Amino acid sequence: MCLIVIAWRAHPEIPSLVAANRDEFHGRPTAAAHWWTDRSDILAGRDLVAGGTWIGITRSGRFAAVTNYRDPAQARPDAPSRGSLVRSFLESGATLAEGLANLRKVGADYNGFNMLLSDGERLGVYESVRGEGRELGPGVFGLSNHLLDTPWPKVTTAKSRLHEALREGADRQSVLALLRDETPAPDEELPRTGVKLATERLLSSAFIRSADYGTRSSTLISIDRSRQVCFDEWSWDGAGAEVGRVNWRFELQSAQTRT
Repeated sequence: MCLIVIAWRAHPEIPSLVAANRDEFHGRPTAAAHWWTDRSDILAGRDLVAGGTWIGITRSGRFAAVTNYRDPAQARPDAPSRGSLVRSFLESGATLAEGLANLRKVGADYNGFNMLLSDGERLGVYESVRGEGRELGPGVFGLSNHLLDTPWPKVTTAKSRLHEALREGADRQSVLALLRDETPAPDEELPRTGVKLATERLLSSAFIRSADYGTRSSTLISIDRSRQVCFDEWSWDGAGAEVGRVNWRFELQSAQTRT
């Protein structure tokens, strides 16, 4: 994931709403979001190279999503896949506090990352460059390839548009539209993360259109106050055209009634 905005306990009818773009090389084998055959309580896409995922939810409402922290100078080619962190939390029965504690233990083994995670009742964030995590209160939060709520243009704009969408009822198309925004940031507002200026420009929009590397999928996950979950995922090719769509609907189960 390279852009996640989440409204947590910020709307009376929709306690949780997540909108996220996954940016990745188009040639990396990927499975669209599905109920996993080896863990039937997990709904997520799957990285077919390393076996993990970038965003997912369970039947009980456990949620996790990860973004890379952009710092080319610190990248280690032999580090394990960060998608395994999402998978591990989804597979676990850990509370938020336990999940954050585990990330403090293992986070240094991975290249830089940020992870949003929820045990279904509480939401938290872990930022590996700080080696720390914390619980988040109600609000709208944005995460790209830096720390939570770093005011990169695409994060600021996406949060603003999510606030607006919530005021208007948070219909699916208005939330998808903020993920499909291809407006680049002005050069004077670009972050400086150690990549070339042309690359900073390319990566500055919410939706990245490029033949080799770009936005592979967009995901919307909402949970309403009656515990109904809507999980929508769109897949995109290098030209930005839709090449797949999945829509899942289910009701959250308690730990006692899960199968």
